[in-house]
Amino acid sequence: MKKVWIAFLFLAALAQYSARADEKPLFYCIDIAREIDPTSWRCLRLGLHEAEQLQAAAVILHLNTYGGTVVHADSMRTLILNSSIPVYAFIDNNAASAGALIALACDSIYMRSGANMGAATVVGQDGAAMPDKYQSYMRATMRSTAEAHGRDTLRTDSDEPQVRWRRDPLIAEAMVDSRIVVPGLCDSTKVLTFTAQEALRWNYCEALAENIDEIITRRLGVQEYEMQTFTPSFYDKLVGFLQNPAVQAVLIMLIIGGIYFELQTPGVGLPLAVSIIAGILYFAPLYLSGLAASWEILIFLVGIVLLVLELLVIPGFGVAGIVGLVFFFGGLLLALLENVHFDFFWVAGDGFVRGLTVIFSGLLLAVVGIVLLMKRIGHKGLFYRVALHAEQNVEEGYVAVDSRLAGMVGREGVAATVLRPSGKVRIDGDDYDAISCRNSFIEADTPVKVVKVENMQLYVVPLNEKNI
Repeated sequence: MKKVWIAFLFLAALAQYSARADEKPLFYCIDIAREIDPTSWRCLRLGLHEAEQLQAAAVILHLNTYGGTVVHADSMRTLILNSSIPVYAFIDNNAASAGALIALACDSIYMRSGANMGAATVVGQDGAAMPDKYQSYMRATMRSTAEAHGRDTLRTDSDEPQVRWRRDPLIAEAMVDSRIVVPGLCDSTKVLTFTAQEALRWNYCEALAENIDEIITRRLGVQEYEMQTFTPSFYDKLVGFLQNPAVQAVLIMLIIGGIYFELQTPGVGLPLAVSIIAGILYFAPLYLSGLAASWEILIFLVGIVLLVLELLVIPGFGVAGIVGLVFFFGGLLLALLENVHFDFFWVAGDGFVRGLTVIFSGLLLAVVGIVLLMKRIGHKGLFYRVALHAEQNVEEGYVAVDSRLAGMVGREGVAATVLRPSGKVRIDGDDYDAISCRNSFIEADTPVKVVKVENMQLYVVPLNEKNI
């Protein structure tokens, strides 16, 4: 019986091995055909995770980008360098600026004929080069990425083998700084950008290929394989959409407008719900993308609390209101900036300008929207039901002052409490709210006389004073 079990286990293992041998290797493709931004970083992170779950043989990064934000490019570079699966870059047309850094991080680089790679100088929104501190950091990042691929040992006719970098770090620096000289390649007058043939000649490209199938079949030698491409979910696309500056300005408008109308009509709930939903849609994508930190969201919430306290609890408009406004708009702005605990190294001046533009655009939209809605509320249309349309006409018996109080003028009584200057008076056994007519104090039990009635209150004077 024991031999039967051993034979059974052997046959099962053999069958499983044969099944694995018949399996085709899986290649996983991630398209980066857009600006390098939080959405690109998210797609790469999710794609690499899915490729690991599927036990893919390799990941092919399909690149066609003119660059983007350095922070997200550096995060993508780190993901690629730390990947447990080989990552190959296929430069379909362009891998410029931040795209060059991402391609350089890949294990192998393949380029289509006519493709370009390089020009990694850090620039602002206006296209001008950033100060040297940014270029210095980018040079070091490019250099360390090239060095991460190690060295090759070449056999020559001489007795000693020649050792060289797989990716020359000096060339990587020349893609950032025009002052870098690479003998035989570039002088000190231009930033380096490789054509496909130049990249191949200088070992920055393993081979030329016209498509991904050619890379796998001709360059990697795999004739039969399976291909799966990362497809962003609706949620991923929604996150990218919500990070559009125009959408963010609209969300800020809804946040401000919702809070305003809720304070104007407390208890309705709908404006507050709109404001809360808009706040979640504003901060959630930024938080998931690593831009907004928890403390920045907390600053925003503290600002709202201070503003509410200033408007409803603390009289006037003082320190709490000013600090509340600073915290409110500061939280909105900081969430848009690529700072790390108030470290604004990578936040250029145009980054502040872009963030402020979004904030002030949202504020302007909120002001215009509030004015328009206040004019529309009560008229036929969408907001007709929001307004109160009932009328209290005098003809129907509605009056502003209780008729019983109107007839109290000239009546006499005593001060039931001290009037300082307001208090209560007792007339014919009933107590009424009253105010000393001359704003003077009237002691309790002092005989008084009602001289006028306003705002549902009696105005009285002591009987020993001259009536007015």
